[in-house]
Amino acid sequence: MENTRRSTKRDRLEARISPTQKQLFQRAAALRGQTLSDYVVSAVQKDAETTVREHDFMMLSERDSLILAEALLNPRGPNEALRAAFEDYETFVGRAAEVSLPTGDTHWAIGH
Repeated sequence: MENTRRSTKRDRLEARISPTQKQLFQRAAALRGQTLSDYVVSAVQKDAETTVREHDFMMLSERDSLILAEALLNPRGPNEALRAAFEDYETFVGRAAEVSLPTGDTHWAIGH
């Protein structure tokens, strides 16, 4: 499999680094039993995957926050399935009361 991976590598990446950085990278690569090139590629790939995952998570969280805020600020009324379920509940329990809110919406509250 490694031969297949090597044969598909066509792009090249170059970077200017200080002699101190090169020594550090070479030492780390040797400690891992990797070539300098393989070490740098694996380290950069790991960091890139983490960066993208964190970004995607934050974007999802931001989008979800906006959806939640919209739902809280502009709630929709109950749909037909919820109304039917409540009617079933009301029939079964028999203790429901209709409540009108200042917005003019009609909601159902359970009486004691």
